[in-house]
Amino acid sequence: MTRGIGAPLQAGPLELLLSPLYWFLQLWSGFVYWIGQMTGLELLQYGFMHRAILVGLCIGVMAPLIGTFLVHRQLALIGDALAHTGFAGVAVGLFLNAVLDLGVSPYLTAVVVAMIAALFIELISEVTDAYNDVSMAIVLSTGFALGTTLISINAGGLAVGVNQFLFGNLATVSQDSAAILLALFAIVIGVVGLTRNQLLYVTFDETAAAVSGISVSWYNRIMVMLTAMVVVGAMQIMGVILVAAMLVVPVAGASQVSRSFNESLLVSVVLAELAVILGIAVSYYAEATAGGVIVLIAVTIYVVAVMIGKLQTRLVGEPNPEMGSIEGGETESTGD
Repeated sequence: MTRGIGAPLQAGPLELLLSPLYWFLQLWSGFVYWIGQMTGLELLQYGFMHRAILVGLCIGVMAPLIGTFLVHRQLALIGDALAHTGFAGVAVGLFLNAVLDLGVSPYLTAVVVAMIAALFIELISEVTDAYNDVSMAIVLSTGFALGTTLISINAGGLAVGVNQFLFGNLATVSQDSAAILLALFAIVIGVVGLTRNQLLYVTFDETAAAVSGISVSWYNRIMVMLTAMVVVGAMQIMGVILVAAMLVVPVAGASQVSRSFNESLLVSVVLAELAVILGIAVSYYAEATAGGVIVLIAVTIYVVAVMIGKLQTRLVGEPNPEMGSIEGGETESTGD
């Protein structure tokens, strides 16, 4: 039988590994349900909304955290490339479940395929001396072509609601996918916490980082793999088409009112969380696609941030720093 996106994982090492996260999800669901009872908010009465809100909150931290590094590296479009390969990963998982009945979560195969694609982007750039946008375009088109081909084959009675992957769907956030997202969240936060200084140094001055002994290529690979994790996690509610927006728009808004890298990072997380929470609520009551509403709200917040930034410039008389120079001297202390 074909395994759906929301079906539980088969018993095994992976389920055992994720069991603490399932326990946390139950705890979270009980907490949110209690808030719903106290406030009378209808959207907090349903289990799928509990998971969607948690996923949204995690995305609101992960996406701008990684996006801040990407925007300052002028790699904003890598999110699009990895989102399309993540879509191919979902198609691979569904295809394998239909043909071999493996019982693996399609979002898990999406993580694997997206991370492999991320490494290929770096490999193509290093081996062929092509610009990053060329390697990203190659990987993007290949990933989407693979996904659409597997879906069109329709082997083993494979039936896919393509729209939920292209545009996201709150109702499809299952326990499996939410648990996987929580695991990705912990990995992303942990890795960035451990390598923050090196990533910051490489972001603003690759040459100086290489001279100081930092392996630039290694940390570039770490960054693209972390991006792949964020993209697949955000794909659940944002969809392939719109997932890159959460990596870029909050960061762009934060840059309009921030004076340092740390301030930009903090403000971008706040703006992203605001867009996600408002977007989920509006999309639920308006019965609209969550990803589209979240992006529209994020863009609205960006416009407001631009106006605030212009007002600050007029009042203070000093323009905000450009995106590429917002480090405010922090890179001086990010070496060994």
